[in-house]
Formats: sequence, structure tokens, C-alpha cells
Amino acid sequence: MNAEKSILGGRSARGWEDGESNRARVLIVDDHATMREGLARVLEREPQLEVCGEADNAQRALAMIESTKPDVVVLDLSLGNQSGIDLLKDLKIRHPGVKVLVHSMHEDSIYAGRSLRAGARGYVAKSEPAENLLKAIRTVLDGEIYLNESMSKQVLRALVADEDKKSASPFGALSDREFEVFEMVGRGLLTKEIAAALHLSQKTVQAHRDHIREKMGFSDAASLLRFAIRWTESQN
Repeated sequence: MNAEKSILGGRSARGWEDGESNRARVLIVDDHATMREGLARVLEREPQLEVCGEADNAQRALAMIESTKPDVVVLDLSLGNQSGIDLLKDLKIRHPGVKVLVHSMHEDSIYAGRSLRAGARGYVAKSEPAENLLKAIRTVLDGEIYLNESMSKQVLRALVADEDKKSASPFGALSDREFEVFEMVGRGLLTKEIAAALHLSQKTVQAHRDHIREKMGFSDAASLLRFAIRWTESQN
């Protein structure tokens, strides 16, 4: 499909359904080649969808968006040592017309809520069946936000909770960057390794770790480390 026929170029919200000549363009961003290949096979079976490209990291994703002009990006949150949340924020600023659907291994509403706040139009766990992913893509292309019923209830409960309930969550007070550092701590990365992955100084990373410990109420770094490891293992 030519870029000028993209749904971003003047078609109605449901114009992508008109036929193969108006197929919606999908860019897949995932750091696992087998996952990208599997997704491409599923999507290419749909007559209204066309996979216009694949990327395995944030830099390639940004370049591919410039060159292929996708209508929707299917994005994994874990891009090696890079953060899909950071990419979401970049896309919201640099390509506000491109819709993003997060396709993540995480089933926790924490990730869904943070994804939506960063600019995603929907969230699908990788454990969900392919028909849910296709439904989510159609929903996002139609200009709506997609969450499955269970995830929607969890996110809505979090959004309407008062400040006391929010503070009861161990993660509610963390910024996106602090949450990202917390995840890396849970994966066993050292301060210097986190600094290299995030292109930060070790001093900055240590400051983030100190803030995380204080906000989450841990008395020392060892207690935070044990909790982070246990929590990260529970998500895999």
C-alpha cells in the first residue's frame, strides 16, 4: 500500500476495512526473531493487514517508522536492555499519528497502565490467543483503546483509586525511569551495567536506586535487591 493511502492520510477511521488495496500497515517491534516471524505470519493472513517491516530495537524502529509510514506499531516492552516505554514516549512526540499497540509478556496491570500513560492505544499479553491480538489491532485502528476485560478492570481500579490506595502499591510512587531501574536490579544487573544500558552515569543510577529504596520503604539496598529479584522472577 502506498504511503498516501495510509489511514493517516485522510481515510475514515474504518477505511482500512475497505479491501486489500487499503490494507493497514503494521510494523512489528520485538527483540526476538522467532516472535517477529510468528507475528508476521499471523498478520499476513489477514486481508486488511500488511506487515510493512520489522525492528529489533528502538533505533531501528524509529528509522523504520520514517521509511515505511506504518498505521500501527505492535511493540514489545522488553527490547533487550532498552525500554519500550521510552520508545513509546519518543513516538508520542515524534510520530503522534502512529498508533501503538503493546504486545508484552507481562500480564500485570502495572505494565498496562504505564504503557497507556506513555501513549499506547492498547495492551495485549503474549499469552493471549492470536484472535485477541487481531481484535486489538482492529480496535486500535478504529481509534479506540484496547484492553481485555480482566486487564481493563485492573487498570480502571487503579485509575479511580484514591491517593491512599495508590500509595498502598509498592510501585505507585516510582517514575517510569525508576521502575525501569527496579526491573534491571531484579534481573541482577550491577549499577555499572544499568548505567551502560541506559546511557546514564553510575552516580545517576545510584541516585535512582536510593530513591527507589526510600519510596518503597526498604531499610537497606540488600532488602530492595531481594524484593526486586523475587518480584522479577514472579513475572517470568
